[in-house]
Amino acid sequence: MSQTVFITGASTGIGRETAKLFQARGWNVIATMRTPENEAELSKLDKVRVLRLDVTDEASIGDAVAEGISAFGAIDVLINNAGFGAYGPLEATSPETIRRQFDTNVVGLLAVTRAVLPHMRRRGQGTIVNISSMGGRVAFPLGSLYHGSKFAVEGLSEALAYELGAIGVRVKLVEPGMTKSDFGSRSLVFSADESMPEYAALVKGTVEAFATLPAAETSDVAEAIFAAATDGKDRLRYPTGDDTNMFIDMRRQQDDEAFTQSLKRMFNM
Repeated sequence: MSQTVFITGASTGIGRETAKLFQARGWNVIATMRTPENEAELSKLDKVRVLRLDVTDEASIGDAVAEGISAFGAIDVLINNAGFGAYGPLEATSPETIRRQFDTNVVGLLAVTRAVLPHMRRRGQGTIVNISSMGGRVAFPLGSLYHGSKFAVEGLSEALAYELGAIGVRVKLVEPGMTKSDFGSRSLVFSADESMPEYAALVKGTVEAFATLPAAETSDVAEAIFAAATDGKDRLRYPTGDDTNMFIDMRRQQDDEAFTQSLKRMFNM
């Protein structure tokens, strides 16, 4: 029997590419998104079920999980991919954006995981792949909210790996860096305030530094997700992309003071 993967945030970018890769390799795919009525490609593929799910709406989560299990009989792999990014000076960021950052990346991820866990626990098997970021291992200027949420994903995933390993469920972290997707235009909010010119130089230096980083193809990230989901190993972290590996290596090789100075030079601070 074919195995089944359940993916959140499958309407664009990494999520869409991952859904297509699993389908091409013979899997049943439950591709979830906030507006499935706008989906024209995935819904036409064999063995793909497109369902509505908003990670901030628990009712939609429960409905999608139940419908997916009803359609294919089981969920073997959960990929928590839905995400949101808030950048900019903290004092220029609205309370609504702050809440959205953590409601999407942390609370929503936990809600989807909790909805799938009873099914995996009863079966005594399953794999959960949480999409983190190189921003869950190192932090950059103006990213207090985004990095805070991804550091949280790293910590909760590490703890869950022990907890769920006891019931036969593996937990994995995939950590992409810069990626050639429309995440920036669709799921990232940059907050700024012209009445705070003190931040202008930092904003300029940060934008310029990010522009120099190499960006991976979404297909490369999808391959890393597939490997994490299917390799059968107890390995937790899967860094993906040249920039991710560069920053993680820097962090390992340097103490806090040296690493901080390296980043300040990179961001022209």
